[in-house]
Amino acid sequence: MPEPKIATSPVNSLNSGAAKVIILDDLSVSYKWNIPNLPNILFVKGSITNDNDLKLVFHEKSTYIFHLAVFFVNQNSADYPEKDLMVGQLETTELLEHCLLLRGAKQFVYADSGCAIFWALAPLLLEEDFVSLHLSTPYQISKMGGELYCNFYWHHYGLPVVKTRFFNSYGPGEVPGQYRNVIPNFIDCALRNKPLVITGTGEETREFVYVSDVVNGTISAALNKESVGEIFHMGSGECISISSLAKMIVNLCNSKSTIEYTSSRSWDHILHRRTSIEKARSVLGYSPEIKIEKGLILMIEWMQKNAGLY
Repeated sequence: MPEPKIATSPVNSLNSGAAKVIILDDLSVSYKWNIPNLPNILFVKGSITNDNDLKLVFHEKSTYIFHLAVFFVNQNSADYPEKDLMVGQLETTELLEHCLLLRGAKQFVYADSGCAIFWALAPLLLEEDFVSLHLSTPYQISKMGGELYCNFYWHHYGLPVVKTRFFNSYGPGEVPGQYRNVIPNFIDCALRNKPLVITGTGEETREFVYVSDVVNGTISAALNKESVGEIFHMGSGECISISSLAKMIVNLCNSKSTIEYTSSRSWDHILHRRTSIEKARSVLGYSPEIKIEKGLILMIEWMQKNAGLY
């Protein structure tokens, strides 16, 4: 099969003159076709749970390390808490140890989930310094634990770390499926005229942020010297109810799909999520550009063009 052209993916801006990028991924929830075949990209199929794989990629002496790995996701963590602990906390400390031994890394960037780590009744707008101990899944606990270990390595060893929290990121390259996010699953159903099933009342609200905005914000956090030791929320600045999201997707797809409702998942107690992005805006110059409707159109176009890939 020839290499597919991934429309509007931000990594496609990389070229032979760009910085070298090393990707370590076990492809358990991702796909080789989503990795551009470019001379400055080195892909290593492996896992952060394998010390030999870590030694291989850290041998390249990277300047910036982005820790995006996770045990995917809330439901899996509830079913397999030990595995979540291994990936979410133990292997995060392994990465921090390797980064410490690297000596010369300018920044270790930890990607957290802004939607996951806050208690269901956390006050809105969500701000970086609010801490909640009432977390309801191992995934939430591990993600927050990762932040705390980052703090330890910064305070104790002076390792330059920055923590970013993503709020429901979405965009081209993301596919539908079990445990996958609501947007690709809704679009997939709408394109096939199947019912869009909402878990809950549909009045729950979320803040969705387009992938290119998350990427730009995360890179800015890595490159900004003032970000060391800090936490930044990567949101969109706009909220939408799940019911409104479903209706918008049905309309944009010109679909005949109906909208149905089922009971909430046992671990999901979060009714509303909305974050402040003022800190990221003032320190990093973070300014999300893609509004929800435009982002959905781009996502729909990508899924229509690449439906045979997944």
